[in-house]
Amino acid sequence: MEAVSTRLRLRVSPGARSAEVLGRHGEAWKVRVAAPAEAGRANEAVVRLLADALSLPRDAVTLVSGRGARDKIVQLAGLDSTQVERRLSTAAGKDR
Repeated sequence: MEAVSTRLRLRVSPGARSAEVLGRHGEAWKVRVAAPAEAGRANEAVVRLLADALSLPRDAVTLVSGRGARDKIVQLAGLDSTQVERRLSTAAGKDR
């Protein structure tokens, strides 16, 4: 039996005042992280933010593409797309 996983498109704004899930940005989710976009620090902050927002262990979130770009794709192990959408919507609502 195959493990459940989902790929998620992100639009990332590094160097923000705080880390938060903002909501939808076209087909992607928009997130902000406080870490600057240097030496992979913003990428690591994105992974931590998503793991926290989705109640996943850190190693269940993998950056697949976009290491040096604002548009990224992450792989989320253990959640289907419906669960991901529901949890991110909840996280975006909490941040407001």
